[in-house]
Amino acid sequence: MELQSEREEGGRGGEGGRGGEAGGEAVRGGEGGEAVRGGEGGRGGEAGRGGEAGRGQKSGMKRTHEEEEDEEVSPKKLVTDHSVKVASHYNRLQEVGLAARSRSRIFFMRNFNNWLKSVLIGEVLERVRGAGSRQVSVLDLGCGKGGDLLKWRRGGINHIVCADIAAVSVEQCESRYDDMKKKSHVNEKIFSAQFITADCSKEVLSEKLDDPEQLFDICSCQFVYHYSFESEQKADMMLRNACERLKPGGFFVGTTPDSYELVKRLEASDSLSFGNEVFKVSFQSKGAYPLFGCQYHFSLEEVVDVPEFLVYFPLFVHMAKRYNMRLVLKQRFSEFFEEKVKKEQHRSLMMKMMALEPFPCETGGRQATDSRGEYSHAKEHCGRAPLGTLSRSEWEATSIYLVFVFQKMS
Repeated sequence: MELQSEREEGGRGGEGGRGGEAGGEAVRGGEGGEAVRGGEGGRGGEAGRGGEAGRGQKSGMKRTHEEEEDEEVSPKKLVTDHSVKVASHYNRLQEVGLAARSRSRIFFMRNFNNWLKSVLIGEVLERVRGAGSRQVSVLDLGCGKGGDLLKWRRGGINHIVCADIAAVSVEQCESRYDDMKKKSHVNEKIFSAQFITADCSKEVLSEKLDDPEQLFDICSCQFVYHYSFESEQKADMMLRNACERLKPGGFFVGTTPDSYELVKRLEASDSLSFGNEVFKVSFQSKGAYPLFGCQYHFSLEEVVDVPEFLVYFPLFVHMAKRYNMRLVLKQRFSEFFEEKVKKEQHRSLMMKMMALEPFPCETGGRQATDSRGEYSHAKEHCGRAPLGTLSRSEWEATSIYLVFVFQKMS
């Protein structure tokens, strides 16, 4: 379930400060309408990959009735390879301009997710450099259209390998990189890059590297890993590609849906689906959830409309041990936000990225939605000069996700 923001950086860069004062409060509505301290800002220019939750602005590829019938043409039901659907979906997505992105119903949610990824990437880069690495190499596993390239540029890395299953996305990622190099300052040294189109849940990525001896300090897998949990073989291959070329002490970081949260909401529902005006999750059944291949369908306004699979996290941790990886961080987005927003630098970044919606909106303006009750949680805290908020529907959508960080043991 990848939120578009994750893949497409954009947004109205340079408009820092709109949305409240740096010392104010951000109001979190989500599922309970709790208030959360702080708010944060940063460099503008990142509006939504994926992404992030994952992959960029991905508007939906809805399966037609004909496609569904084709899957049952023969007496033996054909086994569907869902990675083909995922690749087709993201290949069909169109690039849109900043103006169109800013009109999106989930504009602020995409910015929020992008801010969260920026903080995660920035802190991991600090740890890598703190351990003495001067030449930093990165593997972006599921790079999409290149929404995180600016983050790596600001992080001052030296080399990146961008890999994705969707050929069109990889082409757009490479084009974005080339454009970034052309527009860079005369004295600025932009990192080198390699771009690979591959199904990283099936193919061995190390065999496709320009440098067969290449090792990485960081592997970043944003809003992507859950696609591989279709089978044990795919999940293991994805892990192998993420971890086998990491240096000792290197990090595997990412974002993925929280299976416990998804199942909790499903079990609380009177039907096989749940959601609101911006997202919907549909399961085929409830009550039994296999370790692999537990499929659900996720749709997010203008961004995603694909099959996904639950990632049973204890099993994920166990599988990672095969590659000498240990879990060092696992937090839901809400927990990560509440912790990081306490720092002034992160609040500043949040403002610059417009990661929260001003509330109440500026004179003459409108909130992202007029639906009743979408800002009731924010109204409760108006007297405390909140930095900003997301609508209740956006909080509920983004609170499905979690952040993870693994480190390779020596």
